[in-house]
Amino acid sequence: MTKTTDTQNPDGPPATPTPRTLRLPSVRASAVLATIMLGLGVAVGVAIGPGPDGSYAESPAGLAQRLPQLLALLASRSAAQATTTPTSAAAYAATAAPSTVATPAATATPSTNTVTRSAAATTPAASGEEGSSSATEKTAASRAKRLPAITNVWLITLSGGSFAEASARPTAAPYITGTLIPGSTLLSGWSSISASAFASEAALAEPPSPGATPPLVRSIVQPPCPEGAAGAACAPASPGALTAADEFVKATLATITTTPAYREHGLVVVTFATVGVAAQSGLPAGASSSTLTYEPPAGVTLLSPFARPGSSTAAFNPTSPRQSLEKLLH
Repeated sequence: MTKTTDTQNPDGPPATPTPRTLRLPSVRASAVLATIMLGLGVAVGVAIGPGPDGSYAESPAGLAQRLPQLLALLASRSAAQATTTPTSAAAYAATAAPSTVATPAATATPSTNTVTRSAAATTPAASGEEGSSSATEKTAASRAKRLPAITNVWLITLSGGSFAEASARPTAAPYITGTLIPGSTLLSGWSSISASAFASEAALAEPPSPGATPPLVRSIVQPPCPEGAAGAACAPASPGALTAADEFVKATLATITTTPAYREHGLVVVTFATVGVAAQSGLPAGASSSTLTYEPPAGVTLLSPFARPGSSTAAFNPTSPRQSLEKLLH
């Protein structure tokens, strides 16, 4: 508020009023005035009537003594609240900051792991499909490579006897027991019919490539023993019969095994059968015959660069000859 003082100048124009600023009392003076007013109010209240029990109106002097303490207590509480609020805000920010930073990391980690696991789960499936396809191709390739490309087969049929009889009489058949059997695959349980079927199947197992020589099966039969006195030395069931068969197979194999056809794509199948002359079979003069039977088993030997020497118990299945070929030829 401003107060204006009018001063008259008799000799000149009226002077301009000068404003004055009123100063407000200080904080201490205001507190003293408030105390005085409070004390006056309490005194008036006591004069008017008794106050309630336990109130400061019963003792104005006590109220005046406690008033500074009350004011100091209020000031300290205000300061404590002002100090606590920033501290709590700072603590809350410090506590919330790590959780805010940690939350994306915790969320990102599972998602990354999920993607990795998904990729890992997908890879084996693709690998499993590719592995299955590769395994099938490898199986087919290995199956195709099991059978060699045999295009030249020789079926040698010896007259009379069997490989069991030759093994029992090594002096009568020195080549068969000392060279042929140790160097070939011996199949004691096979018949001469099995030998003939195996020779045909071996030649037809793999189709020839374009322009290659077609498979050949050559049947070589030992000449029959002559009739009469001339054939007494090689009569069936005599020691001479085995010796004649031993000499014939020795001379025949010496011719076959030296050829490139045998060394590259050859197989020799040797068995025993009943070989007869024309007169005994009712055939024209000069003809001969060989009779192949299942029983008794004459035995078979396989001689080839693709056959393993030694005895074998593999059986021949006419309905599925390829299994026998895969077991015996490599």
